[in-house]
Parts: sequence; structure tokens; C-alpha cells
Amino acid sequence: MSIFGESHGRFIGTVIDGVPAGLPLSEQDFQEDIQRRKSGSRGTTPRIEDDRPEIISGVFGGKTTGAPLAVIFKNNNTRSSDYEIFKVMPRPGHADFAAGVKWNNFNDPRGGGHFSGRLTLPVVAAGVVAKKALGDICINARLVEVGGIPSGDDKWRDALDKAIEEGDSLGGIVECSVEGVPAGVGEPFFDSVESVVSHAVFSIPGVRGIEFGDGFQAARMKGSEHNDPIVSDTGRCMKNGAGGINGGLTNGNTIVFRVAFKPTSSIRKAQSTFDFSTGQMGTLEIPGRHDVCFALRTPVVVEAMAAVAIADLALR
Repeated sequence: MSIFGESHGRFIGTVIDGVPAGLPLSEQDFQEDIQRRKSGSRGTTPRIEDDRPEIISGVFGGKTTGAPLAVIFKNNNTRSSDYEIFKVMPRPGHADFAAGVKWNNFNDPRGGGHFSGRLTLPVVAAGVVAKKALGDICINARLVEVGGIPSGDDKWRDALDKAIEEGDSLGGIVECSVEGVPAGVGEPFFDSVESVVSHAVFSIPGVRGIEFGDGFQAARMKGSEHNDPIVSDTGRCMKNGAGGINGGLTNGNTIVFRVAFKPTSSIRKAQSTFDFSTGQMGTLEIPGRHDVCFALRTPVVVEAMAAVAIADLALR
């Protein structure tokens, strides 16, 4: 899978190679997951796009052909002038400075360019295709924490309102489960299931951590607490501290992992940062339209990356 385009460019999209031939696929198949990623709810960016997918290759007569599959989306609702200040005052916590250094300032800075959360849209599209390739394997992700508060506690909404009022931002945690993967999928060491899934998940902008099963809590346990007793000849376990993976291979139990998202870098609250036009520290007040908590929109993105990773392993 590759993704291309910039936040304020004409198009963004994805090209997916290795798609099995004969899968039924149409633009309508993308709508449900695209809608889950949509902005507009409280705490998300007011930038609203059509997000209408267009399949431009890899499908004929409603079925995948086996050739590289390309899906594009047009950008319409852009306000590039909001980003001119970042040429001289890069945003703290964002890729503005690092990208400028890497590409000698020839990179497109508008809307964050290629480093924008806008580029998660083609990731979601690739996830739709991967889910079809996985058949009966079921992937579900949900937000379990916002700003350090469990999502089941309505106090997180108060924390979100406070962050909006203060011009600040919040992070969050998403939990993902993958059911129906048979035992024995994966490879030891470098292509372990954890390695491949983590590689994909860390490609999502703003991810700061991932843990499987008991995760970091396992370091505080005894072996008798962390180990998963096997209770049937199918490999089913009494508990799932390993998160469905042993030795880099699936063990037949549900794969479970959690992903930590940082707070949005672009905040209205004034911040101190270096001003390259004066050679001194200055005060940056960020204009534009940004998510206060972009983790709210990421469960479907996590699902997509999990689907791509698992499909890649399963189709080997």
C-alpha cells in the first residue's frame, strides 16, 4: 500500500498492490468507514469535505482485477493562507520543521502537506479493501480513553469542552480487536504479527505507543498471572494476556492491542517557538481549523491499518 497527495493539493489517494482478483468492490463499499472518520462532531475540525471515493484502476465489472488498485479523493474545502506563518514559525510538536529540513523547504506546507491527518482518508479506503480480502475475520476498534478519562465516563466530555474553551487539545487511547484469525499466522522475529501490525499502526499520524494484551502491565506481573492457560485443543485460552500472539504467531485467540494518540499539535493557545524570520523566540498563535482531539476520529483508521497488516500476513 502507498498513499499520495497533500492536505491542500488537488487529490489524495492510495495505490494497493497484491489485491486478490475477483473481490466485489464499488465506491459505495467505502461509505460506511468513510463516514466513521468524518469530521463535524464536537471536538473535531470544522473542515468538511465530500470524501467521495473514485476507483480509477484495479476494478472491472464490479470485481477486482488483481492489478494495482487505485482510489482517489478530491480536496475541495481548503484555506491555504492559514498556513503561511508556519514557514517562519514551525508548529511545536508538528512535522513542519523536520520536513522543511529533509526536503530543503520544497515540501508543500499547506494544511500540513503530506503530514496531515487528511492522509488517513486513503488509509481508511485501503482498509476497506483489506477487510474484503480477509473475509470472515472481524476487526473492531473503539475509543476507550480521552484525555486520561475512560470513554464510559461522561466526564471526558467536560474535559473536551474545557480544552475547547482554553484553546488546547487532548489525546486518547483506541483499543482494537481482531477475531477469527487462525493459529499460526505470522513469522518469528522481524515479521512477527506484533512487528507488522505495529509498523502499520505507527504510520498513523500522532501515534505515540502501542501495546498488545496485558501490554506494559505485564512487566508488573508474575508469570503465573500473565500466562494464558490453554483450555481446549483449538488453543482457546482461559484469559488473553498475550493479546492472541505467542512467539510472533497468532495462537487462535482474539488479537487485542491498544494505541495511544498524542494531543493535536495545532492549538489556539499561544505557544513559544523559534521565529526564523527574526532569529529569536516568538509567540505563535495558530490559525486554521483543527481537531481538538483527533483521537475521536481514529478508531476506523486503526481498524484499517490492522486490516492491511493482517491481510498482508494472511495472504503470504
